[in-house]
Amino acid sequence: MPDRTLEEMRQHMQKSLRVFEDELKRLRTGRASPAMVEDIHVDYYGTKALLKHVATITAPEPNLIVIRPYDRSQIPAIEKAILEANLGFNPSSDEEVVRIVVPKLSEERRKELVKVIHQKAEEARIAVRNIRRHMKEELERQKKEGELSEDDFHRAIKRMDEITHEVIEQIDALMKEKEKQVLEV
Repeated sequence: MPDRTLEEMRQHMQKSLRVFEDELKRLRTGRASPAMVEDIHVDYYGTKALLKHVATITAPEPNLIVIRPYDRSQIPAIEKAILEANLGFNPSSDEEVVRIVVPKLSEERRKELVKVIHQKAEEARIAVRNIRRHMKEELERQKKEGELSEDDFHRAIKRMDEITHEVIEQIDALMKEKEKQVLEV
């Protein structure tokens, strides 16, 4: 029984870790990345669709994102969606593609981004600790109802702490790596 609870806890924590990774991918680091724009919603024939579903997005140069729509008639809608997303980008287009030049980050903006990265990391840590607390309550319930012995309970709590520590270390490593990317000129 505790093995299933621990595995469930690990899966929830891994989901929180993936959400944190996705949030970090969206942050501008001064280097162009398709992840910066792929989740923008585009008005595609009256329906909201993600940009990554209506176009191919590439970053052929460190400061350039190229968006090649599957349907060229959607170029104006894509440009409009990028402007409305308020990411600080000014798209330009021709008949084939939309180009976005990613400007260099100022020192002040880099410091602001580092603060945002730390905030997102703390939110991820809190989510992991909340998952741990919830699963601990589940184990305590199992112990109280006699489904779990005292020894199994303590072993499960120890293993739970180890898993929590591993995931928090992964969050910290991702945070430091992203921070390094942002501060790199």
